[in-house]
Amino acid sequence: MTGAESREGMERDARAIFEAAIAGVQPSSLLTEVDLDTHLDRPLADYRRVVLVGAGKASMAMAGVLEERLGDALDEGLVVVPHGYRASFPTGQPAPVRTEVVEAGHPVPDEAGGRGAQRVLDLAADLGPDDLLVVALSGGGSALWPAFADGISLDDAQQTFRLLLHSGADIHAINTVRRQLSRIGGGGLVRTTHPAAVLALVLSDVVGDDLAAIASGPTVPDPTTDDDAVAVLERFELLDRVPLSIRMHLSRGDVLADPSGFERVRTILIGSNRNALDAAQREAERRGYAVHLHPEPVTGEAREVGQWLARVALDLEANQPTCLLWGGETTVTVTGDGRGGRNQEVTLAAALELDGTDRNLVFLSGGTDGIDGPTDATGAWATPQTTDRARALDFNPENHLARNDAFPFFEALDQLLKPGPTHTNVMDVQVALLRPAWGTAVTLAGVLRRC
Repeated sequence: MTGAESREGMERDARAIFEAAIAGVQPSSLLTEVDLDTHLDRPLADYRRVVLVGAGKASMAMAGVLEERLGDALDEGLVVVPHGYRASFPTGQPAPVRTEVVEAGHPVPDEAGGRGAQRVLDLAADLGPDDLLVVALSGGGSALWPAFADGISLDDAQQTFRLLLHSGADIHAINTVRRQLSRIGGGGLVRTTHPAAVLALVLSDVVGDDLAAIASGPTVPDPTTDDDAVAVLERFELLDRVPLSIRMHLSRGDVLADPSGFERVRTILIGSNRNALDAAQREAERRGYAVHLHPEPVTGEAREVGQWLARVALDLEANQPTCLLWGGETTVTVTGDGRGGRNQEVTLAAALELDGTDRNLVFLSGGTDGIDGPTDATGAWATPQTTDRARALDFNPENHLARNDAFPFFEALDQLLKPGPTHTNVMDVQVALLRPAWGTAVTLAGVLRRC
């Protein structure tokens, strides 16, 4: 087998391992493992009404499974997903029939989302003590349920969301602000629904699986205050840049939301990034790779993370086919005028670190939701030959990284991951594959001690 044939085979393996990670977190498999009855305070048939609501990139797929699970007990439902998700729904998955699917703006909210959010609040407010609200939540819910506090316009919220998304803040910091602006987040949905029973089923897209951060925590008490939100805006130098209405709303001070009314609420985590990594590991082992799954989540500035992960892989001189797996979510501080997303930026930084090395190595980074920034790709892959190939096409990799412009770089090389919306969302997965080279300089155990 030639070097090119070996590299192409490894590229196929890396993509297949990533695809297995996505398949491992489909709601159709995760929800079937949840015993709904054990989380209800009475038999399902004893509720007067059962209403299903949801928001997030996985909520349409979750609704399809929940319709089957709830059967005739379900009275009505409404979920809000990003624009284009109805047309992209995967074949072979149960699609919702009785649940209305509303499409709205993400990651910046729009009027369609505002109308959908108000309808959800109206449905919740009509429920009484003998009713059940089932909530399907996944990443993206904060933007898709934009019901803002009095005095905050959609325009002001959009401006604030954009500033936060470009600031380099992680999702925990971003949602600390967004919860304080929302009538649904921070337990707002439960306060509207009380005294009905609530069963929330949540797919995590945040590091640490903090239920208050996922979709801004509509079914759990808010652990933060306005002062915490102000501190976030100050840390990222945004306080003087957000609209006056936002600053005025956050001037209320250090007052925790009322924690009462959650006695009949059950919020259940159904899946996370670890499920995706476990599925990736199984596929890598099936393909003959020895696997190390890094135990800590990957966080930090995307370009720094890409450089670090590539260096870890380069420091390993594998004496057998080896797969390194990481999962988590990076951030990007946008300073340039280019196109791309955090996974594409991670991979471009990794490609530069691999530049000039003679290794049988493939690196891949992708988002499990199928979307990476404002592009139709969810990530990319690189080899030690990537930068040379790009320069031969008159692409300057250093310049593209400086401008946050990874998308056209990898598009020209046909090295983008484009699965389309996956209807799930558990952050990102990174894969590094290595095959033996002549000689062995470093053992796997020695490299992993430095991870």
